[in-house]
Amino acid sequence: MDLAEFFEQGGVLMWAILAASVVGVAVFLERVWSLQRAKVLPRAFVDRIRGLVSKDKLSEAQILCEENGSSIATLMVAALRAYDQGKQRAQIKESVEEVGNREVAHLDRNVEIVGTVASITPLMGLLGTVVGMIQVFQNFVESYQSGVVGPDTFAQGIWQALITTAFGLTIAIPMLVAYKFLLGRNDRLIVAMEEDAMAIVDLLEDARRRPMQEESTRKRRRRRSAQREAARDDRDEDDGDDDDDDDDERDPEGDA
Repeated sequence: MDLAEFFEQGGVLMWAILAASVVGVAVFLERVWSLQRAKVLPRAFVDRIRGLVSKDKLSEAQILCEENGSSIATLMVAALRAYDQGKQRAQIKESVEEVGNREVAHLDRNVEIVGTVASITPLMGLLGTVVGMIQVFQNFVESYQSGVVGPDTFAQGIWQALITTAFGLTIAIPMLVAYKFLLGRNDRLIVAMEEDAMAIVDLLEDARRRPMQEESTRKRRRRRSAQREAARDDRDEDDGDDDDDDDDERDPEGDA
C-alpha cells in the first residue's frame, strides 16, 4: 500500500489534519522570518543611537529611529520624543513601556496559531479513530447478522481507525516543538529590547544632568580660583607688613 492509499484509508479527517499542518508550517516560517534579530533588534543600529545620544545629537538620533522600521527603534523614538517634551525619567519610562507593550503584542502575533495546531491535530486524530471504531462495530454487527464474522473484520477496521491518531501525533509533535521555539525566541528578544530601551532612558537622563554637572563644575572651579586669589592677596599683605616692620627697625639705627 502506497502513501496515497494509506492516506485515503484514514478518512476525511486526514485532510483536516493535513490542512492544519500546512497552516501551522506557513505561520511558523513567517514568524521565523519576522523574528530575526536583524529585523527586531539590529545591534549596529542600537550602538549607533547610543553613540549619538551620548554626544547629545538627539535630533539626529530621533530622525534615524523614525526612519528605521525595527521594534527597538519604535521604543527608542518614544523615549526621545518624551525627552524632547521635557518629561522626567519616570514619565519617559512609562512612555517606553506603553509602546513596548504594543511591540510585544506585535511580536507575539500569530504565534498562538502554531500552538493551536499542535493542540488540535492529535484531537482530530483521536476523533478520526473514534469515528473509525464506530464504523468497525457497525460492520461487525452487519457481519454477525449475515453470519460472516472473522478476525479480519476487527483487525482491518482497527488499524484503519488508528491511522488518523498516528497522523495527528506526527503533526502535533513537531508543531509543539516549533511553538516552544517561537516562544523562546520571543522571550529572548523582549528581554534584550527592554535592556536596550532602559539603557537609552538612562543615557537621556545623563544628558539632562550633564549641563547641571558642567555648571556645578564651573562654579567649583570659579570658587577655587577665587579662594586661590584671596590666599595670594593675603600672602601679599603679609609680606607687605613684614617689610614695614623691617623698615621701622632700621629707622632708629639711622637716627642714632
